[in-house]
Amino acid sequence: MKSEILLGDEAVGLGAIHAGLYKAYSYPGTPASEIMEYLIKASQKRKNFHASWCVNEKVAYEEALGVSFAGRRSLVSMKHVGLNVAADPFMNSAVTGTNGGLVVAVADDPSMHSSQNEQDSRYYAHFAQVFCFEPSNPQEAYEMTRKAFDISEKTNVPVMVRLVTRLSHSRSRVQPYPSQKPDSIQYGKWEDWTLLPVNARRRFKILVEKQPNLVELSNRSEFNSLTLNKKNSQLGIITSGIAYNYVLENYLQNNAIPSLLKIGAYPLPANLIQDLVRQVETLLIVEEGYPFIEKNLRGQFGISGKKIKGKLSGDLPLTGELSPDLVRKALEMPPYSTHFLEDSPLASRPPKLCQGCPHADTFHALNEVLRSRSGANVFSDIGCYTLGALPPYNAVHTCVCMGASVSMAKGGADAGVDPSIAVIGDSTFAHSGITPLLDAARVKANMTVIILDNEVVAMTGGQPTFASGEELDRIARGVGVEEKHIRVITPLPKNKEKNIRVMKEEIDYKGLSVIIASRECVQEARKRKKKRG
Repeated sequence: MKSEILLGDEAVGLGAIHAGLYKAYSYPGTPASEIMEYLIKASQKRKNFHASWCVNEKVAYEEALGVSFAGRRSLVSMKHVGLNVAADPFMNSAVTGTNGGLVVAVADDPSMHSSQNEQDSRYYAHFAQVFCFEPSNPQEAYEMTRKAFDISEKTNVPVMVRLVTRLSHSRSRVQPYPSQKPDSIQYGKWEDWTLLPVNARRRFKILVEKQPNLVELSNRSEFNSLTLNKKNSQLGIITSGIAYNYVLENYLQNNAIPSLLKIGAYPLPANLIQDLVRQVETLLIVEEGYPFIEKNLRGQFGISGKKIKGKLSGDLPLTGELSPDLVRKALEMPPYSTHFLEDSPLASRPPKLCQGCPHADTFHALNEVLRSRSGANVFSDIGCYTLGALPPYNAVHTCVCMGASVSMAKGGADAGVDPSIAVIGDSTFAHSGITPLLDAARVKANMTVIILDNEVVAMTGGQPTFASGEELDRIARGVGVEEKHIRVITPLPKNKEKNIRVMKEEIDYKGLSVIIASRECVQEARKRKKKRG
């Protein structure tokens, strides 16, 4: 088969297709979005599998689990914080087990390029007691994804493929090999998939009993490799994923690489680690994300007679991404010569809303309304509009996680915040804003929810939204918001005074109100105009 130049994300998608994928699900989230983008485009040509966006990650995971129940192979993909949303079905699917192969591809975001935290999804795999792959390049991302389906069916557990931003968004040559055909339908057994306590206790015992077998699979995995340097008993390196490349970059002109254990599959390969520990005096652990491997090696008291270096020792930073230079310093090698531009003419450019963005007009109007109101708080959410926290708007006071704007505004109102205002996008509202709005409507909470409806999932590349326009109005009425306090505005400069008047009326109302600020994303409008020619 011809080789292809692929992103790490795209390599995961192609690996799934060639493994006999039947259905894939996802919710947009950088750096994982390109997995589903690739699969949707490929599904339009191949027709032998299906791929679709879902309203949130929990729904995506559960739909993939339903496919697995039916005996067919499914992939669910998301970013690391999306796994928090899907954690309930993820944890319990390890107990039910899988029927058809189920692979969860998760892209972590060290340095928080587009995320709220740096969490490491390997801990989730460890927590759920499932198998996990961590590729170091797109070729491995392709191969590991294919292998993950086989292992999922062999062990009857979900398998995670953990990526990080630099791998998801780096591109290199991938050599594929012949694909498999999708499995035929074959249902799971009710007593395995119905987690009544009597079944769950039995299933959890089975999961625990599988652990030695998973460790043995890891010990024998072709993605875990140990190379011993018998001439150097001083230093041994344990590395994983993208960090493996950073280690190798420091030995390009030097063949004297210390003993090196490359980890690409988890649970940790105990036998290989023991072989390395016996060989060397000092261990350097180089891993992207949390010190997962390092903590496991140190345990409570460390390894007797051995020195362990890594993130916990301060030899590598505990936050942010690694780099070849940081690894070089930990290896106690002299730094490469560098040249810095003095007085760079490039000005700092913080992120900002696009010129003409409808959210900007909404924030301008909202700021006018709140200018004379002390004690006002605007609880925001995840989306382009989070940039409303920055100048020139300075209109946002919180942003925590998907849907939290509505929940926190309700809690703020309960605590006496007045006015208490939630600002949430149309896609985020569909993702996880409806449930807290139902909660607020139940007690007619004294708060205002502003839904910024730009008709698309704009922040992650223009994916389709699940609720827009009239749908938002119907949802708000359906959860119990009074019809006369559901208002629709069009955020344009010419409508500023009218929009200010509507906002004042609803913010003054001592109860629950919803304002839908509806205007298409300017970027999507330009794309549509360009397509028309």
